[in-house]
Formats: sequence, C-alpha cells, structure tokens
Amino acid sequence: MIILYGIKNCDTIKKARRWLEAHGVEYRFHDYRSDGLDSTLLSGFIDALGWEALLNTRGTTWRRLDEARRSAVTDAASAAALMSEMPAIVKRPLLHAPGRPMLLGFSESSYQHFFDEV
Repeated sequence: MIILYGIKNCDTIKKARRWLEAHGVEYRFHDYRSDGLDSTLLSGFIDALGWEALLNTRGTTWRRLDEARRSAVTDAASAAALMSEMPAIVKRPLLHAPGRPMLLGFSESSYQHFFDEV
C-alpha cells in the first residue's frame, strides 16, 4: 500500500493528494498530527533519507524557533527530538511505496517519474 505522509492542511500535501487522485493512485494518507509520528517511523525516515533532508528549515515552524534552538540541531538525535516534538517541521510530503526508495517533496514531474517506474 502506498502511503503519503504529511499534515492535512499543508498546501503541498493538498497538491500531492490531488495529483494522486487525478491519476487514479490508491494510497493511504498518514497525518503526523492526528496519526502520530513515533520514533520507529521517524528513525526509518532518517535512515532512508537523512535528517538533513527531512528537517524543513525553510518553513515557518523552523523560522519561529529561536537561534539557540536552531543551533542545537547538530545531528540525527537532536533533529529527531525536534521533529518528534514538532511534526510540522518535517519536510513534506513523503511518499512511500513498498520496495521503492521514498520520495520527499512534490512536483508533478517527480511523481510522474516515480509512478512510471512502479
């Protein structure tokens, strides 16, 4: 089963969901806020993609952090602690299809390419 991870009110998530539905792709949506982001799931994401890729340093959640809090994120453990506490700081969407590398972010061309290879 294909799973799309993110936060339901995110505009990029909405674009990804519209694309999936328009192309007839069956998927399950996992909302970090309502469905949770446990340490096992987060560790799997970090192992697959790296904490630097997962940490959304361009969003408002990151920008609202004070400088001391931002500079304390120096490795996977500190990044995971922050992402567990503030799931909105995880870059999204994250698309997972069994047996395939995860796809982080959204563009129509990257999704088309991803599903052309399935």
